[in-house]
Amino acid sequence: MRPPKKTIQVVSTWVRRQPPKVKAFLAVVTGMLALVLLRAIVHDHDNLFVAAEAVHSIGISLLIYKLMKEKTCAGLSLKAQELTAMFLAVRLYCSLVMEYDIHTLLDLATLVTTLWVIFMIRFKLKSSYMEDKDNFATYYVAVPCAVLALIIHPSTSHHVINRIFWAFCVYLEAVSVLPQLRVMQNTKIVEPFTAHYVFALGVARFLSCAHWVLQVLDSRGHLLTALGYGLWPSMVLISEIVQTFILADFCYYYVKSVFGGQLVLRLPSGVV
Repeated sequence: MRPPKKTIQVVSTWVRRQPPKVKAFLAVVTGMLALVLLRAIVHDHDNLFVAAEAVHSIGISLLIYKLMKEKTCAGLSLKAQELTAMFLAVRLYCSLVMEYDIHTLLDLATLVTTLWVIFMIRFKLKSSYMEDKDNFATYYVAVPCAVLALIIHPSTSHHVINRIFWAFCVYLEAVSVLPQLRVMQNTKIVEPFTAHYVFALGVARFLSCAHWVLQVLDSRGHLLTALGYGLWPSMVLISEIVQTFILADFCYYYVKSVFGGQLVLRLPSGVV
C-alpha cells in the first residue's frame, strides 16, 4: 500500500503540471464537493458563519502566541491587521445598530485581539517589523471599497449611512488580506505561526462563503431578494467568492507543506 505522503506528493506533482484552465476547473470541483459535504453534515447553516468567526479568532490567537513566545513580528503585515481592524470596527457598528446577535460578540472579541496585535507590532516589537516588505499601498483597496459602497449598497429600510457602512465592510473584508500576501510574496519564506494564521483566514473565508452560498440555495434565491434589489445581492456573493479564491493558492501550498513534513513554508514565485 502506498504511503499517504507519497500519494499526496504524486497528486501534488500532477496538479502542478496541469495548465491553468485545468487547475481552475479542479479548484471549482473541489469547492463544489466541499459545499455538498457541508450541506449534508451541517443542518443549520448559520453555524457555518459562527464557525468562520471562531476560526478567524483561532488564527488571531496563533498570532498572539507567536508575538508573546517568540517576541518578534517578522513576516506579519501591519497594514493587513489595520485593514482587518477597520472592517471589523465598521461591521461591529453595523451589527450593533442593525441586528445585535452572537455575531456582534464574536466581532467584538476578534476586534479587541486584532487591536492588541497592532499595538504589539507598532510599539512593543517595532524593531522586528519588516516595514520594507510591507509595501502594499492600502489606499489602493480602501478607497475603491469606499467608492463602491457609495454606489452599490443594500436597499433595506435602514438609514442610508448604515447601509453604506455595511457595504464598505463587506468589500474591505474581501481584500483585507492582500497586504499580508504581499509580505509573503516579498519574503518567499513563511514561518509556521504566520502560515497557520493565514491558513486559518483561508478556512474562515471559505466557511463564510459556504454559509452564503448554501443559504441562497436553501432559500431558492429568496435570500437575495431579502438582501434588497439591484446589484447588491450579487456583490455580496461575489465578495465572498473573491476573498475565498484570493487565499486558495496559498492554502494549497500550506496543505502540501504540512503533509510533506515541512515546518517552514517556501512559496514558489508568483503564488500570492
